[in-house]
Amino acid sequence: MTGRDDPYPRYHRLREISPIVRADDGALVVTRHADCVAVTRDSRLGHMPPHMIDFVSPGWQDHPALRQLFTSILVINPPDHTRLRRLVSSSFTARRVQALQPRIAEMVGELLDRMTGDVDFVEAFAFPLPVNVIGELLGVPEPDRAQFQELVRDWTRVLEVVTSDVLKTADPAAATIREYLAGLTAERRRKPADDMISALVAAEDDGDKLTEDELLTMAALLFAAGFETTTNLLANSVVALLRNPEQLALLRTDPGLAPSAVEELLRYDTPVQLISRVAWDDIEVAGVPVSGGERFVAYLGAGNRDPERFAEPDRLDLTRADNAPLSFGGGIHYCLGAPLARLEAQIALPALVDRFPKLDFAAAPERRDSLAIRGYTRLPISVG
Repeated sequence: MTGRDDPYPRYHRLREISPIVRADDGALVVTRHADCVAVTRDSRLGHMPPHMIDFVSPGWQDHPALRQLFTSILVINPPDHTRLRRLVSSSFTARRVQALQPRIAEMVGELLDRMTGDVDFVEAFAFPLPVNVIGELLGVPEPDRAQFQELVRDWTRVLEVVTSDVLKTADPAAATIREYLAGLTAERRRKPADDMISALVAAEDDGDKLTEDELLTMAALLFAAGFETTTNLLANSVVALLRNPEQLALLRTDPGLAPSAVEELLRYDTPVQLISRVAWDDIEVAGVPVSGGERFVAYLGAGNRDPERFAEPDRLDLTRADNAPLSFGGGIHYCLGAPLARLEAQIALPALVDRFPKLDFAAAPERRDSLAIRGYTRLPISVG
């Protein structure tokens, strides 16, 4: 748990040892910024093909949690990935995201109005904001949204480790999410609305449409990714700002810093710490020959703190120029929801620090026990 609580000193040590380090499970670990970029963008690297998934996780198709993950655009490769990404991109447009800005600001204000005294920031703000935003986008009725926090958390545990104990909770969670979305999709087929579920139902490209299975998998992924990462971004950002009061004061004085501040907070303590890829053929990475079939793990959190790329990388500086983080990945798998996550944080963080001039910790934060996804289960704060 010590390394998970603060992995950055270990990342620095790994970079000093070698550009590539072989982990206990055989994966090749890269921690330098340039190598992380190469792994995320190189077309000769991709996700595990189905035959490799069968070898690593036999019977995965019998598990709803794994089937819903391994058949989503998060994990599949071209040409299937290209086709699905094209269809969903026609629905998840910049215009649709920007149209949410007034509603996001309204939601932020409503949540801040309810916060008094000592509160758990995760429960009071960091979870309800993004779950309501993605719910609004997809068309999930407001009374139905709260149930998804535990369901998504249980399902996405398979991103960290796949064991029989994990699957005991992940499988029913994934099945419940899918069953709910199937009912909502059927309703939107009968009566379309101005939401993304309706747009996905209608999405078409040269006669190609999403199958029912593809649509439900896509909707489940968008819902999960739409709030899981953003919840952790908001909580990580508040902790970073409270531990760097001069930077918090800077954002409070100049809310116009929000776009740069969010990029720097993403770089400083990214919610997504790592991604994995597989080499299709024999290639060279970081000057090291690598055989086809080898698996890579790129530690994005380490690349974001690489002193070869960022001066004084362990210092939070909301005015830092050229601070683009690796946090949303790269290449064909660049996070589809990145603009929405950025928009939510750019609206929420300045509003939070402006509303509560005495914002502070009320107790020690409780870290989420996860390596891939970095965040907090509880963040007690005092808002005065």
